[in-house]
Amino acid sequence: MQTVLLPLIQVVNIALQLYVWAIIISAIMSWLIAFDVINTRNQFVYMVVDFLWRITEPALRPIRQFLPNLGGIDISPIVLILGIFLLQRILGNVAMQLQTAGAPVAGGTPM
Repeated sequence: MQTVLLPLIQVVNIALQLYVWAIIISAIMSWLIAFDVINTRNQFVYMVVDFLWRITEPALRPIRQFLPNLGGIDISPIVLILGIFLLQRILGNVAMQLQTAGAPVAGGTPM
């Protein structure tokens, strides 16, 4: 069972880390668009922004519904990233327990 779950946990952890980077890049892109640093009339920029919006918006939308209006400041990416970090920590603890479950204890007898 460990041989299946440990690599699966690692793959999920990598996917979550990539998603965190997508959230960060999406937030930075939205700031750059808001301050007119980049322009969405550029086809490449539009494709990147649209892709990031499509993968991050489904997770951010429910969080935005519960957060109070802070006058134009959107903290939902921060809340989502903190939630992902919490999930990664839980997955790390599960992986640690799976790794040590079959290992012998210092006394030589398994638990």
